[in-house]
Amino acid sequence: MDRLKLGIIFGGGFEEHPISVKSAREVAKNLDLAKYEPFYIGITKRGAWMLCDGPDGGWEDGNCRSVVLSPDRSVPGLLVLEQGRYATISLDVVLPVLHGKLGEDGAIQGLLELSGIPYVGCDVQSSAVCMDKSLAYIVAGSAGIATPKFWTVTSNDDLDADRLSYPVFVKPARSGSSFGVSKVAGKEELPSALETARQFDSKVLIEEAVVGSEVGCAVLGNDSELVTGEVDRVSLSHGFFKIHQEDDPESGSENATFIVPADIPAEVRERVRETAKAIYRALGCRGLARVDMFLTGDGKVVLNEVNTLPGMTSYSRYPRMMAAAGLPLSDVIDRLVALALAGTGR
Repeated sequence: MDRLKLGIIFGGGFEEHPISVKSAREVAKNLDLAKYEPFYIGITKRGAWMLCDGPDGGWEDGNCRSVVLSPDRSVPGLLVLEQGRYATISLDVVLPVLHGKLGEDGAIQGLLELSGIPYVGCDVQSSAVCMDKSLAYIVAGSAGIATPKFWTVTSNDDLDADRLSYPVFVKPARSGSSFGVSKVAGKEELPSALETARQFDSKVLIEEAVVGSEVGCAVLGNDSELVTGEVDRVSLSHGFFKIHQEDDPESGSENATFIVPADIPAEVRERVRETAKAIYRALGCRGLARVDMFLTGDGKVVLNEVNTLPGMTSYSRYPRMMAAAGLPLSDVIDRLVALALAGTGR
């Protein structure tokens, strides 16, 4: 049987570039080369697209060729610049391993829709909604799902700091991995927190702190057929959880450990799973997502955020939760590709 030609896009020009590269390396380690012929498309920090041998260290300086995605749906694949001329490489499916801006916000998904190439993960609409935390709260809240009380602030808005109930979290509305997030105990700390968040997004989300534990659930599937990983719980020693902010995240977080399965009663874990699936469906997700929630002392499950292309690094939560449920990353990749191809006749 011919191998599927799988395009793996990684890197990107924003703050999550190094995380994406680490995710791509882990995907490469777990890719069944008997099933797939991989084509690694790395996006440099400057935004250049390069066809390279893989995501290993120094890939940007290695044997790379300039490449673009064909916008012609009759030629679904890549246009590779070789000796002043473009050659074509067809692709059967694309696995975006991109996080944050232009990776999870619907941008790359829109480009792939134009190209006509099947791709893994959420579509344009659900990617855009989930990336904007305030929009995700509005949609989820309309479906009866609990969300934190929140306010949004743009560059032209005046904010009455006295009407907020402290403590609050101030964060970019459309960013990921805790970049630009601050916990604010009182109004005197608010201006600095807003300035920090605006380094990453002109739209800022302010939300009341939810008292409880942070829990997560990995979800895989389309429509009604959903599979979940084991629920995890973030155990904090101090402060608040800042994913990917550590100097050496491979050796562990400075203030957090991950308990998988979560050390909560079985019926509560099931409630978290069912809530995660309800959030996933309400937001129109497909393929995969990691749903982060809060679990309050009285057992209430509250939405935190949805990551539509969660980290796949060696220390990331999504693959850990799936592995704990008996699905190693190699199996997850197979299922994601099958979901992307479902209905295409390939």
